[in-house]
Amino acid sequence: MSTKKATFEESIARLEAIVAALERGDAPLADSLALFEEGTKLIAACSKQLDQAEQQVVKLMKGPDGAPVETPFTDEEG
Repeated sequence: MSTKKATFEESIARLEAIVAALERGDAPLADSLALFEEGTKLIAACSKQLDQAEQQVVKLMKGPDGAPVETPFTDEEG
């Protein structure tokens, strides 16, 4: 197995494959449990990546006094 850390997108794609395999229901119990365990680890990793991204956005959005500045989301297409 590679020691390379999966990107968020790779992890999501793998999660989708795991969900599809589990939904088919044709895997032996031991394989299903292994897939479930892998999926829970991927969910935790994705959650951590999302939290880190959120913290980075908050840090980048700080105002001159250091306090976070909330700006309204605007739809540029409309």
